[in-house]
Parts: sequence; structure tokens; C-alpha cells
Amino acid sequence: MKLITFYGSRGLRIVKGENQYVWDDKGRRYLDLHAGHGVAFLGHRNPKVVEYLKRQLDTIITLTTAFDIDIRDEMLKEIDDLKPEGMDNIFLLNSGTEAVELAMKIARKITGRKKFIAFKNSFHGRTMGSLSITWNKKYREPFEPLISPIEFLEFNQIEELKKLDDSVAAVILEPVQGEGGVIPAKPEFVKALREETERRGILLVSDEVQAGFGRTGKVWAYQHYGIRPDILTAGKAIGGGFPVSAVFVPDSIAEKLGEGDHGTTYGGNPMAAAAVTAASRVLKEDKVPEQAKVKGETFMKMLRDALVDFKSVREVRGLGLMIGVDLRLNPGTAIKVLQDNGVLSLKAGVSTIRFLSPYMITNQDMELAVDATRKGVAETEGKKTS
Repeated sequence: MKLITFYGSRGLRIVKGENQYVWDDKGRRYLDLHAGHGVAFLGHRNPKVVEYLKRQLDTIITLTTAFDIDIRDEMLKEIDDLKPEGMDNIFLLNSGTEAVELAMKIARKITGRKKFIAFKNSFHGRTMGSLSITWNKKYREPFEPLISPIEFLEFNQIEELKKLDDSVAAVILEPVQGEGGVIPAKPEFVKALREETERRGILLVSDEVQAGFGRTGKVWAYQHYGIRPDILTAGKAIGGGFPVSAVFVPDSIAEKLGEGDHGTTYGGNPMAAAAVTAASRVLKEDKVPEQAKVKGETFMKMLRDALVDFKSVREVRGLGLMIGVDLRLNPGTAIKVLQDNGVLSLKAGVSTIRFLSPYMITNQDMELAVDATRKGVAETEGKKTS
């Protein structure tokens, strides 16, 4: 039997993970700034998450939300003071793309409109709805026709917002575009977008599957911009490594949703509820957003200082511990050199090295990553000129 894989092999067999590190079958340790596309933001095998999952395994692991259970009530209580402002309702699913699908369904039902607006370089998922609002044609074109009508606008360009009209159900925004190149939204752009969507009765969806839950230095990335979205999608870090995602909405939306509008076999299962409960406790007890802010600023400064003399480095950018090193060359060689030097990273967009660090990264770890990045960029430039 062969496993179907849609990712190229990195040539490593990983046998163990703990905190910000993983080990291969040869006993070599790697600083994991790939972190499962950012899932392991709270670290591999976070002790609190493991404790809650083990405890839940001893009671019940399968139960739909049609039945009440204590761990789900505990989760609701634990996450209450972390919820997006004004959003008192949560629905749990299993993956980021599912959360985006539900957000799209909600937008159409609430507004009665059909059209969605997304942005160039956006990434929202790979199922048919979320794929429809994902920019990269390589992902979309083999599966067309997809959901329509969809329009992609230029990201961070206020003039583009004139294209919004009363046919639009929702605008889907990544406060920091992850897959697109680790590109933070500009404050003036987000402010103008919120004003225009409110004026036209368009729902604003903040897709924080990658950027949310403490990674950018605040619990939710939209909080950097002084606005409130209408719907927020979360995933990856929210389960501390366990597969779970969430959609948050205010009462004004939740009260218009009814039985049968959506459903999920595994969404909100006891194990997921236990994971979210534990992750929420860790986020608060360890002051994770505050750590991400300080460490992210330190890491980016170290990278900028170390890479300032390289002509191929266009920019070091990001927010909190969501960091990109944008090159004028393909980053593939640099990412391989990083791995050869004990640092795992991943690509974003067409030219960016992406670092999605666990929050417990240390200054010593950063020094390792910076040194490996210098070597990677140097080899990339050398190959270009040879």
C-alpha cells in the first residue's frame, strides 16, 4: 500500500518532537520553525495539552455536539476571555479550510448575497469553497469551475475598495497573508476596508487560521488594527497540535442560523474540546502573545542586521512570530541549507523563506536560525552567479 502525498519529501524521518525541537531517526535535533505549517505554535507535545488529551482518552473520545459533555463546557469557559470582541458564539470544526467554508455559508445566508471578495496572494484553503477564494492559479485552475462570483482585489491598495458594491456578501481578509509571502496588512488599508464594508452591509471575515491565537503578538491579529470583523476563523495553534478549527460569530449572526445549516461528524468532539481547553490555558498562563511580540521583534531585528549586506534579500517582514525573509531569488536552496544546518523552515509565495516559530524559541535558537539563514542566502547568491 502506498500513501498519497501532495507535498514533496523533505528527506527526513522524524521520530520525536518536544517544545521547539524535533529529532530525526539518526538522533539529530532540528529547530522546528516549520512547526507543521504553524500548528505547533505552543510547542510539540505541550505538557498541558498532553495532560488534557490523556485525561479525555480515559473517559470518552467520540461524541457529537447533539449531546452535552463536561469538557466542552470547560472549554467554553476557558476560551471565553480569549474570544474575539463581541463574538460570544463558537462552532468547532476540524481544519482551517472547513472553518472558511462555514464562514462563506454564513455570509451568504445572512446577507442574501452571492459574491465574495478576496485578495491577490490570498490563501484560504483547498476545498472547493475556500479554494475559490484562494489566489494561486496553480491551486485553482485544475478544479474549475469553482464557486462564483469571486473577485480578487489588490492587497493593501485602498483605491481597490471602490470596486465593492451591494452584490458582495463578504470580504475575506488575512490580517497577515501567510502562504502569499508573510505580508501584513497596512493599518490604513484595514481601516478603510472596515469602513467600506460597514457602509455597504458587507460582512468582513478575518481569516486567522495561521495568524490567530497569539502568533502575531496579540490573541487575534485583527486587534493590531483597531477594528472588529463580523466573523473570525481560527485553526492551527488553537488546538495545541490537535486537529481543530473554529468559527466565531456575534449573537446577531448566530441567532439567524438554524438546525441543518451546517454539520460535522467530528467537529467539537471531546478530544478537540480538551485540546482547545488546554491550549487556551497555556496561552493565558504563559502570556504567549506577549512573548510572541517581544521575541518576534528580536528575531526580525537579528535577521535584518545579519542580512543587510545581501543583495538578494528584498525584505525581512512579519508580525510577532510570523516572519518572512523575502528574496529576489527562489528560496528553495536557502531552505535546504537551513535544514542541513539544523533549522526547519518553509516557503511562502514565490520568493519568501517563512519562519513559524513555537513561542518558546530562545535567543540561542534565533542565533542558530540567523546563522543558518545567512549560509542559505549566501549559497543561493553563489549559485545564481556561478
